[in-house]
Amino acid sequence: MSFQDYVTAAQKFFDDLVDKANDDELFAGGYLRGHFDLAVGYAQVEGEDLSPHELNENVEKSLVKAYRNGELTDADKTHVVSIWEQIKALS
Repeated sequence: MSFQDYVTAAQKFFDDLVDKANDDELFAGGYLRGHFDLAVGYAQVEGEDLSPHELNENVEKSLVKAYRNGELTDADKTHVVSIWEQIKALS
């Protein structure tokens, strides 16, 4: 799968969450989308031709940093990880 196809699929997944997710999942999806979109934006600005795997690595680095900074409760982390696993499966 190409970088752009993966980004498009992930964006559709995030959009679809609005119709089916509970409040906790909506929060986690929005939080994760912020990290995902930021990684996509950096790649585009830098002109990097990333694979979906490389993009995922960048998102995970961002998430680990956020976890270490105490940005999420353990319950929120669980929801973020669950949604992140579903996003990665799209690639």
